[in-house]
Amino acid sequence: MKYSKDLIIPEDFPKGFLWGGATAANQYEGAYMEDGKLPSVADVQPHGVFGYPDRNAKYYPTHGGIDFYHHWQEDISEFGEMGFNVYRTSVAWTRLFPTGEEEEPNELGLQFYDQVFKTCREKGMEVMVTISHYEMPLHLADKYGGWKSRKMIDFYTKFVKTMVERWHGVVKYWLTFNEIGNNIHKMEWMTAGIDPKTSTLNDVYQASHHQFVASSLAVKIIHEIDPEAKVGSVIEYKTIYPMSCDPKDSIVVLKEKQRGYFFSDVQVRGQYPGYAWEYFKENDINIEYTDEDMAIIKQYPVDFLSFTYYRSRIASKDYVESVQKETNTSDKEIHGDTAYRGDDNIVNTGKTNPYLKLTPSGWSIDPDGLYLALVDLYDRYQVPIFVAENGLGIKETLVNGTVNDTYRMEYLRDHVIAMQNAIKDGVDLFGYAWWGPIDIVSNGSGQMSKRYGFIYVDRNDAGEGTLKRYRKQSFYYYKKLIASNGRDLTIPE
Repeated sequence: MKYSKDLIIPEDFPKGFLWGGATAANQYEGAYMEDGKLPSVADVQPHGVFGYPDRNAKYYPTHGGIDFYHHWQEDISEFGEMGFNVYRTSVAWTRLFPTGEEEEPNELGLQFYDQVFKTCREKGMEVMVTISHYEMPLHLADKYGGWKSRKMIDFYTKFVKTMVERWHGVVKYWLTFNEIGNNIHKMEWMTAGIDPKTSTLNDVYQASHHQFVASSLAVKIIHEIDPEAKVGSVIEYKTIYPMSCDPKDSIVVLKEKQRGYFFSDVQVRGQYPGYAWEYFKENDINIEYTDEDMAIIKQYPVDFLSFTYYRSRIASKDYVESVQKETNTSDKEIHGDTAYRGDDNIVNTGKTNPYLKLTPSGWSIDPDGLYLALVDLYDRYQVPIFVAENGLGIKETLVNGTVNDTYRMEYLRDHVIAMQNAIKDGVDLFGYAWWGPIDIVSNGSGQMSKRYGFIYVDRNDAGEGTLKRYRKQSFYYYKKLIASNGRDLTIPE
């Protein structure tokens, strides 16, 4: 297949637009028990099981990751070579506070990130830190039941204060939680340290409330220590289309969108929306909160909104909302290499969107959905927007020291065009981070074989391999795209 040699977008992205990539410590760093670090909730998530902790499994992918802990100089240099001007990553909570209850942080953990962040800045990258990205201390989950407990707020704010005091002026952008709330319905353990075998819908929203308070307190702490820093939240966003013109299908879409909007409405607008209280009433949800909680949430909203976008979904009146009240066991089971809970593009319809192509793992490819997401979120909130994650995961084979991943270039090109169209329509979009710019462990299934990166890592699903890094062809494509600030989208023949 041939591609145009002169595909140039006529308008520039804004001057200073942030181009980069995103990773998470638990999927990347490895060295899970080195230099004082202790296990996080991710470290008891075995390969091939989604959403359930297992203390007796044979293999845990997070324990080794791709060993960024010992390869960080090489990897950051590669990101710099691609031209990144932003790098979004997380700080492993248990590398700083191994159990979460220590009074003083682990100095070796702080020193590790000192080096990483300093090198990022030297390579021309702004640092964006996700404070909590599915890696709360295992000890806090076991002892307190995770975010069901109000005690988590104090442990979290201590973690925040330690980081900001150490890295103010170095880290410019902070994200309080990764995909706050949206994924808590299907990832109770990873997002909140709640045992999914016993969790209730009330637990989910009580934990979410505690995270809202903690997030607002993080905004307060960060602004007091570093007034120049910007604080955002991360939500998961999947554009949803009604399956038909039946008004009831559109109502289902609205209700499903509200379930996601709830988390950004609270963090950006600073209050619980009316539809949330009605949902609580209908589902016998009674969260405990104080007037002080609500005042804090109101007083300290986030500065900007970021979101993750990979695919869209369709919905119909056949969607049964009551499934949110209880665990849907069948959705949590792994089915070969292709699917796991949440890894589809449908809302309980049993059908896929006939107008969209699917990845081998069943995810829809929908750049128009990204355009719609950007316009929707900006129209709703009128705050700056950052695309925190977007990408394409595919099984790949190294051939002659590289991967000819034209499909990844096409995916990136089409989603960049979608962002440009949103900007032309007035969306205040200030940056974009490709998920997994180097191959890392999948959060959902623990796979290495579902590869997102512009850089191939020699490691398989069993944790075997040399860990040697190889540049894919998309590495050079993204480098060219960044150098042109999103103008040059030409894909080589």
